[in-house]
Amino acid sequence: MSYRLYVRPTPPFAAGESESAAQLFSWALLDASGDIQAHGGADTRETVEHTLAQNDLEGVRLVGLIPGEDALFCVADIPARQSRFIQQALPFAVEEQIAQDIESVHLAIGAHSDRGYRVAAIDHRQMAHWVELFSDWEHARLEAIYPDASLLPVTEGGWSICLDGETVMLASEQGEWLSVQSRNLAMFGQTLAVPPSEEVVAEVAVTLFGTEAEFEHLQSDISALKDSSRLAVKQQALELLPLELLAHAHHHHLCQPINLCQGQYAIRNEKSGLFGAWKPLVAVASVWFVVQVAVEIGFGVYHNQQAEQVQAQAMQIYRSAFPNDTRTTAGNVRRVVQGQLNQLQAGGTDAGFITLMKYTGSEYTKLSGADSIVFNSINYSQNRGELVVDVRADSYGKLSALRNGLSSQGLEAQIGSVVNESDGARGRLTVSGG
Repeated sequence: MSYRLYVRPTPPFAAGESESAAQLFSWALLDASGDIQAHGGADTRETVEHTLAQNDLEGVRLVGLIPGEDALFCVADIPARQSRFIQQALPFAVEEQIAQDIESVHLAIGAHSDRGYRVAAIDHRQMAHWVELFSDWEHARLEAIYPDASLLPVTEGGWSICLDGETVMLASEQGEWLSVQSRNLAMFGQTLAVPPSEEVVAEVAVTLFGTEAEFEHLQSDISALKDSSRLAVKQQALELLPLELLAHAHHHHLCQPINLCQGQYAIRNEKSGLFGAWKPLVAVASVWFVVQVAVEIGFGVYHNQQAEQVQAQAMQIYRSAFPNDTRTTAGNVRRVVQGQLNQLQAGGTDAGFITLMKYTGSEYTKLSGADSIVFNSINYSQNRGELVVDVRADSYGKLSALRNGLSSQGLEAQIGSVVNESDGARGRLTVSGG
């Protein structure tokens, strides 16, 4: 199963390599279905790595989230479509939007919108620091780095705002993001409430995420937002960490963030560095591979000769049974015979919902200790002819026994997304016609 680890450093931020070991992180571990398997609010890197080791996880994809104010959102209006020309024109297209020497800034390009290409700009030294902080974790490999606010779920026609302690994360439908002090929330709301002079006054949708405690703490600022006739504010209470909201939005593609790991910071550079340590082993493996290929070629020639003899014998037997069939050859005799058998076979297993439920229920009642197996949910896809059951048992062996029983009835049964827990195991049982 594929896992993704979302990691977000918490203030105060480490200033250099000497302080990195003391840096604390907010983190969340998601499985392939997007369910949170583990999380933490202020843990060291060593604690997170220990959690991955305890769960026997390797190759977990790490997504680093950095403060939104560290990266600036820009728009580049570039008419070119070829990647090479876009990269050449990019610095000139955003230079006027950046208040520092363009040579000292790393530019990462995102999706194209009606205004142009979305671009993230970050100081080279700051980017190098974040790459170093998120690299070389045990049991995890860096996949991407995003500004945290850019992962907020998009609000159609307006802005998403997430209360996060002393700061507030904001993101617009156009892809803009920024982070401000919570005391400036009302001021930002006033900016939203003033329409551009060239546009007709229209209502701006605002989704406000936060805990009940944060809503109460900033009640006066929130009231100022709601009092505006141009803002349609909808509050959505959170029962989880802001990072978990960001991870959920990213996993389910509810946002369009820009991955900062591009150009000289692309992940492939790290992989090539790691490859050097394995060069001696690769050399030995290459020699073994050449020898193995030579042996396999010898066996291949021998088995090819044997196959030709078997094909000749098979055609001799087929000709004796069907002397008038002149179209069948050694290449298609198996398919022809199989087709004839299929015509003689009296149908197959009906893959309808009722039949699949009948077989599943029948095998369930046959199991020893069936009362420890619980069906949490049942879904049926008529297009695919599949019955999907979210099932839980006190051991994986019973899930396997249920699958094997269905397979013995001529059905195709598979178990996926298995999660071992302290009190048993759960997974998804997929059943279709054999």
